[in-house]
Amino acid sequence: MKPGALLMLALAVSLVAGAGCVAGPAGPRGTLQGQVTIGPICPVERPDQPCTPTPDTYATRKVLVFSAEGASRIATVSLNQTGYYRVELEPGTYVVDIKRAGIDRSPDVPRTITLAAGETYTLDIDIDTGIR
Repeated sequence: MKPGALLMLALAVSLVAGAGCVAGPAGPRGTLQGQVTIGPICPVERPDQPCTPTPDTYATRKVLVFSAEGASRIATVSLNQTGYYRVELEPGTYVVDIKRAGIDRSPDVPRTITLAAGETYTLDIDIDTGIR
């Protein structure tokens, strides 16, 4: 057999042998989404004159997704300019929390969720800034 043909044969065998080792696309994922509300924004905020959060107000907060035991961070999710967030995750159990700014607090988090493949889980989060 010619040296060039031998090289081509070796290359073809290695390609066929490695074909089973190529990682395929990940299985179906689930979606975690929600709306974050933040307030009050101004001291002495009146119902007839509300202070509207700015895009910067939302940009400083993040939604954090941790493993079920809370030991490792799986995702850090930014909010859009109106407080909406969305992230696709592998099916499983997670702990969802927020990255606080100042004395932010929320009765909605931390929250343990279980997400199935193809499922959309909506978790709305109301952040109290502590401004009075």
